[in-house]
Amino acid sequence: MKTVFAKPASVERKWYILDAEGKVLGRVAAKVASIVRGKNKAIFVPHQEVGDFVVVINADKIVVTGRKAQQKVYYRHSGYPGGLKSQNFEALIERHPTMPLENAIKGMLPKGPLGRKLAKNAKIYAGANHPHGSQKPVPIEA
Repeated sequence: MKTVFAKPASVERKWYILDAEGKVLGRVAAKVASIVRGKNKAIFVPHQEVGDFVVVINADKIVVTGRKAQQKVYYRHSGYPGGLKSQNFEALIERHPTMPLENAIKGMLPKGPLGRKLAKNAKIYAGANHPHGSQKPVPIEA
């Protein structure tokens, strides 16, 4: 079997916009990760960047089911001894409204250089305003 390589010049990159208001966190993240990765295209190859750009608006109005707003905990470490910090979903969404969605999308992408490059193709904004109007993004549903 031969490895298939998509030529970067021949890959058509589209822009999509997704309104996350009232949508469930995991379902939005799965949809965005799939489009950013390029799995919705016939030319998908797992080792190359062939995906599209996704603009997510109203990320501060995303919801989680059940009691996850109080029970879901996000951790980060400063790198120093005793530097482990934790916040639940409610506190994190108040402090950094886009962070829960960013973390969920990054967790669904491959780890390593390709995953970090793909994560930059998801543009996440807390409000309804975004600077990507000139790209004419096509609306999609999660």
